[in-house]
Amino acid sequence: MSLKFFDKLSQNFIELLNDKDDYNVIIEVENNKKSLTAHSNVLKCRSSYFRQELENIQPNENNIKIINKPSVSTQIFNVILQYIYGGIVNLESTETRFIYDLMLITDEFKLEELTNRIETFLIEIKGTWLKTHFSLIYNSIFSRNSFKKLENFCNDIVVKYPNLIFDSDDFASLKESALVFLLERDDLQMEEVKIWDYIIKWGIAQTSTLPKNLDDWTKENFLTLKTILRQCLPHIRYFQLSNIEIYDKIKPYKRILDKQLWEDINQHLSIPDRPVKSTILPPRSILVTELSPCTNEPKESFSNIISEDHVTEISSWIDRKTATYSEANNPYKFELILRGTKDGFAPQTFWNICHGHARTIVVAKVKGTDEIIGGYNPLTWDNTYNGELNKWMKTNNSFIFSLKNGNIQNSILSRVKDTQHAILSVRKNYQKDYGPYFGNCFCLFSKKSNFNLDNNSFSLSNNCYEIPIRTSSSRFSIDNYEVFKVVSKS
Repeated sequence: MSLKFFDKLSQNFIELLNDKDDYNVIIEVENNKKSLTAHSNVLKCRSSYFRQELENIQPNENNIKIINKPSVSTQIFNVILQYIYGGIVNLESTETRFIYDLMLITDEFKLEELTNRIETFLIEIKGTWLKTHFSLIYNSIFSRNSFKKLENFCNDIVVKYPNLIFDSDDFASLKESALVFLLERDDLQMEEVKIWDYIIKWGIAQTSTLPKNLDDWTKENFLTLKTILRQCLPHIRYFQLSNIEIYDKIKPYKRILDKQLWEDINQHLSIPDRPVKSTILPPRSILVTELSPCTNEPKESFSNIISEDHVTEISSWIDRKTATYSEANNPYKFELILRGTKDGFAPQTFWNICHGHARTIVVAKVKGTDEIIGGYNPLTWDNTYNGELNKWMKTNNSFIFSLKNGNIQNSILSRVKDTQHAILSVRKNYQKDYGPYFGNCFCLFSKKSNFNLDNNSFSLSNNCYEIPIRTSSSRFSIDNYEVFKVVSKS
């Protein structure tokens, strides 16, 4: 019979971690601004990475070894130390991006057990977030060999829906190995001529020396592009392209192809039954049964701006909860009413589409930044008001916010303070300029009747809401905005 007392053992080791009198390792994190303490024997026993790291570090005069990890946050390293000492990691109410970053760091530290468990957790519990941030995930894991489950998860998606990668804003930064992997796939669901267009776009983006006008290119310019694309060009199915596609798309760049290949392409167009010296790759298999004949894109995401984590955070604010809802216990779902990139950015469009809707969330992506700002209106938007002056609506349940995203470290919640001036009901004559309007604090506004053409939208500090939600310039334009109706799941 084996008696096991792991809970008490874990508790004792956590107490050892918190004991500041007997440490012999200092870990400096966050650009050496923060320091954590640990014990070398524990680190070496739990991680081969730290064993090797500590063997290469000479102790200082106090017999303390110092490990420098400037790019790691204190929060992440604290979680890792809790795992190393106590075998405990609590992911409840934790931002998914933090969990993902934690997985990358645990992989670096060769904590395989924890890395594998987090990888499985993300796939099984946070699949929606992974799909929303697909380009980020695909780019960051592809060069590693540790995340086979995530690789399979991504590859199953990307070969069916390649536009998730090819149409992403950071396509040009896609690693060459990842791009070649996609080009090698016989089941890549994209027309060959479009694949050619994308690799030309990717190749040109890798250098700033190529003229914008193709007519101005020199022999050296074509040689530069040929060198950049040397791993990609062999995987294009040239012999599956039509005469028009060859003439319009391939011929302008024929100088990046080997001379024999270009001769064989021309011969194949004229005499398709005559053998050629170049390798003829088979056509890609199109999965007609799985894809709509009109598109090779997946079903439209619920949002192009916010994630499921943002939804749970905003939902908890609606209910004034001190702890953030999890995806499992969130009582609300957000139903898209309006999307700027689909419906347009004219202020009048907002009033036409959102008229009659209550309990709505407005979110806007500030142009050229990571900022996501917005507001919650529990009242009904009304486009019929035609008084002499704009009319303020009263509520004590509205709020405005800035969401954690990219370089934005923390979300900001600002509840209405002047409840008499919470939401502005804009009269008809002004609806061509003013969109959603929260207290004189946050408004989408445009003199050009297009929110993303000028810097007239504003987020100001005044007495209507508790605190400002932006610290930078008060005026801005937007890349996109969305309006959701908050609907109870029950």
